[in-house]
Amino acid sequence: MKRKIKFLDLGAVNEPLMEQLVEAASGVVRSGWYINGENVKALEQELAQYCSTECAVAVSNGLDALRLIIRAYIELGAMQPGDEVIVPANTYIATVLAVTDNGLVPVLVEPDLVTMNLDPSLIERYITKRTRAIMPVHLYGTPCWSSQINELAQRYGLKIIEDNAQAIGAQAAVAGLNGTRVTGSLGHAAGLSFYPTKNLGALGDAGAVTTNDKELASVVRALANYGSDYRYHNVYCGLNCRMDEIQAAMLRVKLKHVDEENLRRANMAATYDTFINNPQVVKPAILPGCKQVWHQYVLRVEERGTFRAYLAENGIETDVLYPTPPHLQPCYIAQYGGASLPRTLALAGSVVSLPISVNVKEDEIQYICEIINKFHLK
Repeated sequence: MKRKIKFLDLGAVNEPLMEQLVEAASGVVRSGWYINGENVKALEQELAQYCSTECAVAVSNGLDALRLIIRAYIELGAMQPGDEVIVPANTYIATVLAVTDNGLVPVLVEPDLVTMNLDPSLIERYITKRTRAIMPVHLYGTPCWSSQINELAQRYGLKIIEDNAQAIGAQAAVAGLNGTRVTGSLGHAAGLSFYPTKNLGALGDAGAVTTNDKELASVVRALANYGSDYRYHNVYCGLNCRMDEIQAAMLRVKLKHVDEENLRRANMAATYDTFINNPQVVKPAILPGCKQVWHQYVLRVEERGTFRAYLAENGIETDVLYPTPPHLQPCYIAQYGGASLPRTLALAGSVVSLPISVNVKEDEIQYICEIINKFHLK
């Protein structure tokens, strides 16, 4: 009987915690309080502690977390429409949407082909008089941080806004601006996503902002609640970006286990790294001195379509994150489609994500490695 290995099975992921999740959900339903309740407040405290920051603000999703950070900086006078934000060209479109939604200009910078993250050595050449921030993305669970980013931020007075959507629990090899190494606390503020597929996933949309800047956190909190600092008093033309109480309850259950999830993924990544041995496949780098949390395990294969079809024939599901970079999406191509970004295009045309979650068993990982090692172009 042919094996069938799913890329991701969220039912299997949540099954070990099912009793606790059901109990938590039942508690919220019975409480009669569904927005801005005790679970949201408690989750914010627990997230701040986990991410080594002074503050955390629970919000509706990861994109809104980034949008709110930039909007808050605008309200505080640190940025204004037309200012520039340096972003990686190799990222999910949400990173760029958060910038353009606030009337700022994304400056797309190529990735390092080893880390697949923003290349720190390229940043300075893109800094202008209008640059106000750098937005490193910890793509696939690999920290995007270096002493060079730290130094540039301080020398040019730039804000560092981390896109930490995929890397909760990761640690950089060198300390960030605040002396910590934990992603989410490296820069001035960070946006987190708890989309269900993440290492720490809600049972719907959810996100958070982490920061040591209490004033920024206060403005983010108000903006996320219709611009209100207290009931029926609206100091900003705000949004409705609050996290539901029931999602906060789900996340409180799962946050207690995120380190276990990250360790499982690290062990799977180590197995892949040890046993995949095929010159037609480029494995992701395991970086010394930092902690990667492996939201994705991403290979590079030149003949991606052939490779994925071969794995599918052998019962192995894969995914591609992301086949079309932001500058070539229909909504951006008129403005940014002419950019010369060969590294970004090379990655977009070759990346393949392998199964790496609790639903994949050790013997299945071994099987996947065996099948990959037998792959060759005819």
